Amino acid sequence: MPKRRKIAIFTGNRAEYGLQYPIIKAISESRMLKYFLLVSGAHLDEKFGYTKKEIEKDGFKVYAEIKAEVKADSLFSTTQAIGNIIINLSRVLRRINPDFLVVYADRFEGLAAVVTGSQMGIPVAHVEGGDVTSGGALDDYVRHAMTKLSHIHFTTNQEAAQRIARLGEEKWRIFNVGFSVVDLIKSGKFASYAEVCEKIGFKLDLSKPVILFTQHSITTELKNISSQINPSLGALKYFAAKGVQIIITYPNNDAGGRRIIEILQRLGRKKIININIFPHLGRYYYHGLLNICGKETLGVCVGNSSSGIKETPALSCPFVNIGTRQKERLRSINVIDTRYDTNEIIHAINKSLFNKDFRESCRRCRNPYGEGGTGRKIEKVLASLAINKKLIQKKITY
Repeated sequence: MPKRRKIAIFTGNRAEYGLQYPIIKAISESRMLKYFLLVSGAHLDEKFGYTKKEIEKDGFKVYAEIKAEVKADSLFSTTQAIGNIIINLSRVLRRINPDFLVVYADRFEGLAAVVTGSQMGIPVAHVEGGDVTSGGALDDYVRHAMTKLSHIHFTTNQEAAQRIARLGEEKWRIFNVGFSVVDLIKSGKFASYAEVCEKIGFKLDLSKPVILFTQHSITTELKNISSQINPSLGALKYFAAKGVQIIITYPNNDAGGRRIIEILQRLGRKKIININIFPHLGRYYYHGLLNICGKETLGVCVGNSSSGIKETPALSCPFVNIGTRQKERLRSINVIDTRYDTNEIIHAINKSLFNKDFRESCRRCRNPYGEGGTGRKIEKVLASLAINKKLIQKKITY
C-alpha cells in the first residue's frame, strides 16, 4: 500500500468549520490520506463560544491550535491577527511538512493560511473560490486573492469554476465539486425537533411561526453598524409582540462583530418575550432549526449570512436577505432581498411566513450548489492528483 498523504486542514471559525465538516470527515476516513486539523481564530475565543470543543465533540482530533489573538474590534486588530496566524502556522506546517494544505472560503484567517502555505511551497487546495459577494465586505477581495495563491480549486458551482478560469487559472486545476453542506443535509445529519428544543432550553411551539436570525458586520462600513442592525431588531421586536418565536445567534468575529454582540446583549437584558439569543448553536442544531423553519412549521431565516443563501434551499426554508453583504451571490428563488428598512423587512418576513404560493415555491426550489458527494470528490482528488513541479509552478492563462 502506498504511503498515506499528509493533509493539513485549516479552520478559523464556527461557520467555516460547519461547511468543512463533510470534507474533514471524508479525509479522516480515507485509506490514502492522513489528516492534521489546525484550528485558529474564533474557535479559540470564549466570546465566540470556544468552538474548538464542538470540533472535538464531533470526533475529530485537533493537531494544533494556531493563535490569532484578535484583541480588538477593528481592522487594525484583524491585520495583526493575520500576521500572528502566519507566524504561528508556519512553525506548525514546518513540523508536519504536509502534501496539501486545505483552506476554506474567504475570511482573513484563511487568507493568512493560504499565504503561509504558498510561501512555504506547500500545495494549497482552496475550497469555495470563484463566488461573488460585492456588497461591501472584504470577502470578495480576500476570496480572489486566495484563489491566485492556491494551486487547486474546489468550487461549489459552475459559475464559480468559470470565473476562476477567467482569472487566469489553468482549467485542470479547477474541480466543480458542489457545496459540501449538501452532503450532510442529504444524509439527514442535523438535529431533530426534540434535540433542537433540548439545545435551546425550551419547547418550540410548532403552531406558531419561527424566525432564525443572524446578521454580520460589513467590514468596509463599520461606522454604519448601528444603522444596519437596528432596523432588523425593530422588525424582530414587531414579530415578537405578535407571538412569533425568534432565535438570534451572534455574528462571526469579523471587525465590527463585537459591536453587534454588545447591541444584542443589551437587547437580551430587556428580556423581551419570544426573543431568545444564543452565542452559538453549532452546525448540527442550526441546520435542525432551518429544517424546522422550512418543513415543520411556518419559519424563515433572516439576516445577511451566506448560510441563508447557500444552505436554506436544501431545506426548503425561505430567506430574507438584509442589506448588501450577499450582493450578487448566486441564489435560488427562496431568497427575498431587502434594504436596511424595518417596514421592508417586516413585509418580506410576512411574505415568507404567510404567502402560500411563495412557501410552495421554496419547497420546490432547485439548489444551485449541487446534489452532494462533495467530501468524497475532494478526497479522491487529494489522494490521486500528481504532486510535481507542474502543480507547484503556476502559469497564467490570459
